[in-house]
Amino acid sequence: MAVQTLLPVHIVAGGLAIVLGAVALLAAKGAWLHRRSGLLFVYAMLTMGMSGSVMALRQSLTNANVLGGFMSAYFVITALTTVRPASVWPRRLNVGALLVALALALFEIWMGFKAFASPRGTINGVPFFMLFFLASITLTGAAGDVRVMWSGPPRGAPRLRRHLWRMCFALFIAAGSFFSIRARVARILPEPFTTPLMRALPVVLVFVAMFYWLWRVRARRAERGFAGALASALSR
Repeated sequence: MAVQTLLPVHIVAGGLAIVLGAVALLAAKGAWLHRRSGLLFVYAMLTMGMSGSVMALRQSLTNANVLGGFMSAYFVITALTTVRPASVWPRRLNVGALLVALALALFEIWMGFKAFASPRGTINGVPFFMLFFLASITLTGAAGDVRVMWSGPPRGAPRLRRHLWRMCFALFIAAGSFFSIRARVARILPEPFTTPLMRALPVVLVFVAMFYWLWRVRARRAERGFAGALASALSR
């Protein structure tokens, strides 16, 4: 498929992913709106990620969008299977996801060292510390996959924590890829929203929301009420 065809698909999917992800974060957890927006968010992220990776591969293997696309797919798929009923298919999918995560982490570490050795400490505009940060997150996800394969699917609060942080990190990738580039923001939003502070705010809010819900799940009362309701609702 030509880049001219993939580009509008990538842009629309990315915009939908940001909106749907925000709706899923703000909606009542376990409610119909949360479940539907979350599922559509997964589809949008997969479309955005894969189209971005294909376009980036045509330019260079070390293009940051190659990593971003595969990471997006990895996190939303494993987040979705976490709240689905246990079956043979999700277990096989987790094995494949683990292999993808390990391959991504090794690639990110290699790129990180390559960027570190460069005069500017970057590779294709990405600083080395960001690549090492992404590698650490990917390895954290892989470690969680190993734990699931070894001990079985998580239940209760651990299950929801796994679902929440993976979905939120995927949303961080979508928000970061859009708001990090001023020219993209300027095409859609008014001038006051193109300042560095305003462009960083949505990305920061994703992490604020993630840590808030992780705290809610961790709380004892939340484990009995919120976690139980959300787990049962997401399993439908």
